Amino acid sequence: MRAIVLRKASPVESHPLHLEYVEDPVPRENEVLVQVSYCGVCRTDLHVVEGDLPTLDSPIIPGHEIVGKIVAIGKNVQTVAVGQIVGIPWLHRTCGRCEYCITGRENLCDNKMYTGYTVNGGYAQYVLGEEGYIFRLPMQSNTAEMAPFLCAGIIGYRALKVALPRPGGRIGFFGFGGSAHLTLQLASKLGYETVAYSRNSSHLELARKLGASETVLSTGTSSSRENRTIDSAVVFSPAGETVIQALQLLKKGGSLSIAAIHMSAIPPIDYDHQLFGERKIMSVEANTRADAREFLDLAQRLKLESTVSIRSLKEANEALIDLKRGMVTGAFVLDCRVP
Repeated sequence: MRAIVLRKASPVESHPLHLEYVEDPVPRENEVLVQVSYCGVCRTDLHVVEGDLPTLDSPIIPGHEIVGKIVAIGKNVQTVAVGQIVGIPWLHRTCGRCEYCITGRENLCDNKMYTGYTVNGGYAQYVLGEEGYIFRLPMQSNTAEMAPFLCAGIIGYRALKVALPRPGGRIGFFGFGGSAHLTLQLASKLGYETVAYSRNSSHLELARKLGASETVLSTGTSSSRENRTIDSAVVFSPAGETVIQALQLLKKGGSLSIAAIHMSAIPPIDYDHQLFGERKIMSVEANTRADAREFLDLAQRLKLESTVSIRSLKEANEALIDLKRGMVTGAFVLDCRVP
């Protein structure tokens, strides 16, 4: 099969991804083989490619927002069948035995595996998925627009749950990319006031179209202590200073969640003025399968829509470069249906 391979982590401007021919994967006992239709380009992919996450020893095929069709199954697979449309997310497998797994916190498992990072991912014609960690989708969901739901949507949903204020409360979204553009829709349709903060005016235009109560063109500075305007905050930007901006707008008793797998250093926090008053900060790591099921169900019932720009598989480097430069409105998706 044809696949995009990363052999050494490097700045994406150096075009470290290469289109190669590799052996077709073969499903083991509890695995399925999926013919990939589309794979989203996530900021986590950028962190993998550039080595912001711990560098791996072996080559890897990135990509974890995968939509495709099952074409083969392992001998012990019982819950899905050949021909079904499925989604494959970031969480590939957990141990199922540790204190985190047995208490409903499998996203914190120390032995979990990640699609497109510790196992090969979806920048390819075919990919393997683990039974129990893939999600059956309606047949009509085999589209490019579905891909961002498989990570950006799921992670955003978990971050929203962590920071959720009282009913009807006002939520600030900091950094308006692939994840925020889905999470803001969800919050708006659930009856919350939503405020999008971004340095990119085109991102804010999309936020308004998706139902944002208010948009703010951010300059990196924030309001005074007396002008706190949000009940909770979700930070999607990987820039640490964004956390300070959000804290300075957060009301007493409010929660701030950070939906980033990697972030630059957070500047010093002024305890008296930015954290005191029972303000809470929590990071979000990966997701549970329950998060995925809940979000995908809500996305279908509430008719959430993704905004995507489609690139060919061979354009993976260029898509990541543009993502790094903020030159995408919504999300990039690779068309993996190689002729």
